[in-house]
Amino acid sequence: MVAAFGLCVPLAAQWLDYPTPGIPRTPDGKPNLSAPAPRSADGKPDLSGLWTWEDNRPCPPEGCLDMQVGQEFVDIAWSVKGGLAFQPWAAAIVKQTRAANRPNDPLTRCLPIGPIRLHTFAGFRKIVQIPGLLVILNEMNASYRQIFTDGRPLPVDPNPSWNGYSSGRWEQDTLVVETAGLRDGLWLDTGGTPLTDAARITERFRRVNFGKLEVEITVNDPKAYTKPWTIKLNQPLAPDTELMDNICLENEKDVAHLPAK
Repeated sequence: MVAAFGLCVPLAAQWLDYPTPGIPRTPDGKPNLSAPAPRSADGKPDLSGLWTWEDNRPCPPEGCLDMQVGQEFVDIAWSVKGGLAFQPWAAAIVKQTRAANRPNDPLTRCLPIGPIRLHTFAGFRKIVQIPGLLVILNEMNASYRQIFTDGRPLPVDPNPSWNGYSSGRWEQDTLVVETAGLRDGLWLDTGGTPLTDAARITERFRRVNFGKLEVEITVNDPKAYTKPWTIKLNQPLAPDTELMDNICLENEKDVAHLPAK
């Protein structure tokens, strides 16, 4: 009887409050997120960990509790000085989409949302770093992304992909990732900021300390913009918890009601 009872215990649920191995801790047992960033066997920073989104706006006077999603999720380029230099067709599409309260957001149809938007989605993503490869496991739709660090070039004539094709190289302690071969028609935020199949994305990953990851993203998409633009995201480590299924295709009802403003 004891063994049968043990089998009924929901072990997966315990992982949401399970100490993450290898995290430096203060004398009271709390994660020491300001400790130095870990390094892999080759001496490079180890970006492995469970990361989440952070709103990069200052907290309003009433506090941060009502900031349920990051501003970049709503407007990816809110911090770009002077705004984005849209091509005329792209400016018209964004204006129309926001006026109509984002009726055709791919996210509301449970489609993949692409590598940039996954950085700003209010969910967890786990980075697993091994020699020659960095994998990002996304809680959103249980999806994954591969970033090869084995020196391979980007494909010349790729089959368009939701996450594109990514190749990374180390520049001192920063992992520089080039991505191309994306599908046409991706959105970068809830307002319909577009990304086309002509885009080339450069991401610069830097682990500041044990608990903070900086991701600088440059979008060079001449089909949609007249010049490249860059944003920087801060992503905190999520210690002592784990990924859970977040499958939009399970009769999702909520996302369609997220406002664009």
